[in-house]
Amino acid sequence: MAERFSPDQNREDQKKDLKMSAVVVVHGGAWAIPDELAKASVDGVKVAACEGFSVLKRGGSALDAVEAAVRAMEDNIVFNAGHGAVLNADGEMELDAIIMDGRTLGSGAVSSVKNIANPVTLARAVMEKTAHVMLTSRGANLFAESIGTVTVPTDTLVTEYERKEWEKRKNYVTGVMEDFNAQWVHDTVGAVAVDCAGNVASATSTGGIRNKMVGRVGDSPIIGSGGYADNLSGAVSCTGHGESILKVTLARLILSHVEQGRSVADSSQLSLQYMADRVRGAGGAIVVSPSGQWAATFTTDRMAWAAVDQDVLWYGLDPKERFKEQFSQ
Repeated sequence: MAERFSPDQNREDQKKDLKMSAVVVVHGGAWAIPDELAKASVDGVKVAACEGFSVLKRGGSALDAVEAAVRAMEDNIVFNAGHGAVLNADGEMELDAIIMDGRTLGSGAVSSVKNIANPVTLARAVMEKTAHVMLTSRGANLFAESIGTVTVPTDTLVTEYERKEWEKRKNYVTGVMEDFNAQWVHDTVGAVAVDCAGNVASATSTGGIRNKMVGRVGDSPIIGSGGYADNLSGAVSCTGHGESILKVTLARLILSHVEQGRSVADSSQLSLQYMADRVRGAGGAIVVSPSGQWAATFTTDRMAWAAVDQDVLWYGLDPKERFKEQFSQ
């Protein structure tokens, strides 16, 4: 005789299933990561993924999780975001970030901000405390000041390594695409998550490309390109050659494939291949669906990524690489 369940039991089972679907995925940038930065990059994304998943384990939202994960990478000098970000043609740091809530399609972004250690948190404030989606440059900094965001001297965000690299490369004349394919160019960080309630969120943060023109804004803070989140399809954070990502609106392109019934992995691969074929751009993306499916895909030499799914920490750096270990807080 089949076992019978009461409505209350069914509800409890549904709650358990939802809790099992909580996932966070992070990336530390898709580029030609040199061997000397490989271990630190992987260690950094593992820490960030665990930080984000800890938020979910405590019952936090997907939005809280992606902000926490990206903050961890902004505070880690191995990544090109916040502390350790690259310098523009004038030797200044200009930072970009976006965060998006898949439940409401609420989004906040900042571009070309200075003296802000955690641009992702400022982007969230734009979403929650203004009627706008993006603030840029001086306006973003004035807003930060008006809400009491702590500013820091730019010098405290610039590493000695970056200062030396900038000095070494500042007279090296080349195009953005060639810069991107060189080993000395860092890239973006990002996170996506789905929480126990099935809400998704994404966040992306970057210092851009070393020696970029003053005022240059890439894909990272642009909704639909550097990131997107919608409870009806999923959440994406992109990384790679910003100008190429902008041309194909990569984040939204990936989700359009998901909406047509493809898996998150296939959707990412198809979209990255389209970007390579159409505009010769390389990059990567992390994606999570509301049901907890996830993928980390890239067409560059390497991408540091990590994910925590059902208390298992997954991570990798090289193509087709996928290691796992037990999640520990």
